[in-house]
Amino acid sequence: MFNLVTYRKRNDVPLGDMLSSFTPIFERPFGALTTGRTRSLSTDIRETEGAYFIEAELPGFAKEDIKVTYEDGYLTIRAERKVSEEAKDDQDRVLRSERYHGQYMRRFYADNIDEDRIAAKLENGVLKLEVPKVAEAVKQARQIDIQ
Repeated sequence: MFNLVTYRKRNDVPLGDMLSSFTPIFERPFGALTTGRTRSLSTDIRETEGAYFIEAELPGFAKEDIKVTYEDGYLTIRAERKVSEEAKDDQDRVLRSERYHGQYMRRFYADNIDEDRIAAKLENGVLKLEVPKVAEAVKQARQIDIQ
């Protein structure tokens, strides 16, 4: 029936209230300020004699939004989503406008793999990778002659 509005006394300090709301941001460790931009993926990794099998949860991502690369021994999964929504009324006035940009990334060091045979498939929001291994040469100790 009535909207209740809090009454502010003359000795209240609005600026002090605002600054105190920022205090938790500065109490976090320095690196915590950037953790919200790139998020880590939930993954499951299985290993067999011939391959690694990686499953990464990516619900709501299209395969065009996902990139899998292998470079310098690192297998990288990167997914990026950009969403922009706008709601207008009958007179074409904006009532609500929202934007979201998020990026997920995960890197794995993978040595002795056959990079030409890596296979990826997106199925029901789960990225499935098969990363075949190459046969490792058996390293034996040998005598080195001194000249």
